[in-house]
Amino acid sequence: MKFVISIMMLISAAAFAQKSNEVVAQVGKKAITLDEFNKKYKEIQSQTVNPPAKELFLEDMVRYEVGLQEAEKRGLEKDPIVQDQLRQAMYRALLEKDLGPKVQKIQVSDKEMEAWYKNNPELRTSHILIEFKPGATPAQIAEAKKRATEIYDEVKKSKRPFEELVKLYSDDALSKQAGGDIGWQSRVTLVPGYYEAAASMKVGEVKGLIESQFGFHIIKLTGRRSFENANKRQIRAAVYDEKRKVLFNEYFDKLKKNYPIKENRNLIK
Repeated sequence: MKFVISIMMLISAAAFAQKSNEVVAQVGKKAITLDEFNKKYKEIQSQTVNPPAKELFLEDMVRYEVGLQEAEKRGLEKDPIVQDQLRQAMYRALLEKDLGPKVQKIQVSDKEMEAWYKNNPELRTSHILIEFKPGATPAQIAEAKKRATEIYDEVKKSKRPFEELVKLYSDDALSKQAGGDIGWQSRVTLVPGYYEAAASMKVGEVKGLIESQFGFHIIKLTGRRSFENANKRQIRAAVYDEKRKVLFNEYFDKLKKNYPIKENRNLIK
């Protein structure tokens, strides 16, 4: 009896293997087997709640093979753009293989979030912007700085509320109507120089001139948010990014030792 069952199992397995190897489409030199089709279709099903019908998915696979073989016929693998895209794909594949599992294991605790927040609090500021346009000449930047200095001198000695001075002098049309208020911001959402200046201030203090790519700022710090009231999702993401950056830095510091590298950074200053 056992012998009969074993024979039946072998016959069933052979039949299944034969069916799996059956060709559902032949595209030029490429045969798409049932096993390959089912495998790829299951991947699509796991990635979307609304997968295409099997007939449409098979058509997509056929089109893919037609396009790939046409590209090979035209020698597109020698195209510099294609070669660059291939290099980028290889780079991403290497990082996914070597660092992907480590990145997935990153954990962020509430204690780590609170420690990070002590040095990176959310701040509320108002500002007067004296702008210079992107690509401004040195002379134009100097003229903007001269005007900003004059306005800052006026702000320091004026008895008027800061909000009124904003409406008189600021070039930032968006925040101007709100007295210069740009709301609660963090190190992640503000340009570095602006954030560093604001973080060093006391609430109510006015400081200038702070230069950014937008122009010269005169800043008033109006609030410093406690950790309890802060945007926890943003903090968690920032800590996560820092941990991920450590993994990348350690990985490349080790990998770079295997290659001769020479840099001439003076050329990019």
